[in-house]
Amino acid sequence: MKIPTKRLTVALAALMMCISCTACGDKQTDDIQTDTSEVITSAAKTESSETAATASDFFDNEDYDPLSDDYAPYGGGGAATVAETSFRLDTENKTEEGSKAVSVSETENKQSDKTETVAETSKSSDKADSKSQSEGTDAQLTISVPNGWSDGTADYSQIDGTVKNKGKSVVDGWTAVISLGSGASVEQSWNCDIAVKDGTFTITPVEHNRSIDPGGEGTFGFIVKNPGKIDTDNAKLTFGTSEYTAVGGNNNSGNSGGTSKPAANPTAKKVPEPTTDDWLSVKGNKIVDSSGNEVWLTGVNWFGYNTGTNTFDGLWTCDLNSSLSEIANRGFNLLRVPISTELINSWAAGEYPTANFNHATNDYLVGMNSLEIFDYVIGQCRANGIKIMIDIHCAKTDAMGHMKNMWYDGDVTEKDYLDALSWIAERYKNDDTIIAYDLENEPHGKANEDPRAKWDSGKDSDNWKYIAEKAAMAVLNENPHALVMVEGIEIYPKDIKKNGDFSSTNPSDYYSTWWGGNLRGVKNDPIDLGKYNSQLVYSPHDYGPAVYQQEWFKGDYTFDSLKKDAWQDNWLYIYDTNTAPLLIGEWGGYMSQPNLKWMTYLRQLIKEKRINHTFWCFNANSGDTGGLVKDDFTTWDEEKYEFVKEVLWQEDGKFVGLDHKIPLGENGKCLGE
Repeated sequence: MKIPTKRLTVALAALMMCISCTACGDKQTDDIQTDTSEVITSAAKTESSETAATASDFFDNEDYDPLSDDYAPYGGGGAATVAETSFRLDTENKTEEGSKAVSVSETENKQSDKTETVAETSKSSDKADSKSQSEGTDAQLTISVPNGWSDGTADYSQIDGTVKNKGKSVVDGWTAVISLGSGASVEQSWNCDIAVKDGTFTITPVEHNRSIDPGGEGTFGFIVKNPGKIDTDNAKLTFGTSEYTAVGGNNNSGNSGGTSKPAANPTAKKVPEPTTDDWLSVKGNKIVDSSGNEVWLTGVNWFGYNTGTNTFDGLWTCDLNSSLSEIANRGFNLLRVPISTELINSWAAGEYPTANFNHATNDYLVGMNSLEIFDYVIGQCRANGIKIMIDIHCAKTDAMGHMKNMWYDGDVTEKDYLDALSWIAERYKNDDTIIAYDLENEPHGKANEDPRAKWDSGKDSDNWKYIAEKAAMAVLNENPHALVMVEGIEIYPKDIKKNGDFSSTNPSDYYSTWWGGNLRGVKNDPIDLGKYNSQLVYSPHDYGPAVYQQEWFKGDYTFDSLKKDAWQDNWLYIYDTNTAPLLIGEWGGYMSQPNLKWMTYLRQLIKEKRINHTFWCFNANSGDTGGLVKDDFTTWDEEKYEFVKEVLWQEDGKFVGLDHKIPLGENGKCLGE
């Protein structure tokens, strides 16, 4: 999936390596500096050193390449907090009369109830503010600090922000600035880009929250490591040519290793012993249970094991037990878990990178290493009737790792990748909670990139079809009962006779689509697993115009036009020809137009054909799509959930799980019923 080549994702990845992360991000230690600041982006939209460009600047540009490098279905994203903070931000309008006024929040962070209040308009410049408001150009910044914790070596705080347009005209572009101390650094961020210099955090929007309509709001958030004094005296919000500086009172964060007061944690469910009677296989284009009955995998993604959090993102504020219970209660029978090759191989070597989570909210995890927490997750999923699909999301543990084209990266080799699959498949071969393996997330690459993933009958090291067969066997030689998911690539030759070896570097010689979504090669060169073909599922990804304006979204597209222009030849033919089942591993987005139109049509296709799928995603910190939960990782987006609920497996008013004995959640049913 892509956005313009002029956006330097490679530079972004390098910049990400500057950040030494405990809770997420890149584990690289390269000392790469920008001229003035350390930059984090939550939506992989690093801009060139020239002036920033909007997406529309590229859509009609003949040099625009829909196969460039900065697709990021989730942002750098995360959350964090301060122990107890109470401060007031009052604005001072320093612009000419008639400019846009702003009121900045008063935040009361009482950790027991996480209250948040908003300050009134500036008392420092009443006349100017009054005139601005009368002209309908008022805006408001609310900053809250809902959570804070320590991992024993560092303190963390979650900062949440809301920019609300209280006026009558559009706020187009905004910047928030706040000082958090010279020792502070960003761990993760969502719905914003952040530049850090000398403790000053400059926060700018990403594409989807850049423009705020009257009455609307844009939200952002980030986790800060080791915040010092939170200096609100000079906190400010700017947009257009106007700048408003905040003046405030007591700004000390008070974070000296304290943690937020946890809500009453639900008791963990009693974990049943692992079983081996729930393994699945394929029959034509359907997935079936051990009795040959069709099942429908309808799940959700929850990332974090790939980012550097070394557990699920969001455990800095939400409770693990209640989150898994809620996922089950709401009818998701499969949890796709993105993870890195590097983390798996660390575990295999007896090394356990720190899992970053709120030690107060999830106190029952304290004392466990990251692998033990992963095993705990498996147990709680089993107890709730949820099955798991492991997704090798990236080679290195890095929130931007999915941007790399291949299944290898630097010192993480093809052998390391295959070894990781073998190790995890062998470790859990007698536990059908882990029921499937997505062999590699979104192998991709443009025609003129080297390396880039291709699909043909050869045995080149960049041939994903060949590597996928090796990867599948790495799993199936250890556990012949697991399902293996094979994703597509990005490009495929239009003329197989002339360019079947992918030798052309001309993009116009290829069909292109979303990363992982191009499975045209299956027609001529299907995956061959021999006696294990009964375990093979193809797994495309599909996204909407909010992620990138593909050619098929231009004009007045319809359900039929999407089938013809995007889905049929790329992957739907596999289902229609009874070749194999499909599982759409990622689809999802914001509940707004133009994205909602595409999402409604894809849901229609999923429902009509009962296509297996895992929705992207549970996480709030997914910059391009948003999540099923809001920034606190606890409050569900009920509108989005009701939308997805229509394609969750239900019978007789109950959600259906994939276990023969354990029902799905509190109100669901099992296969044995």
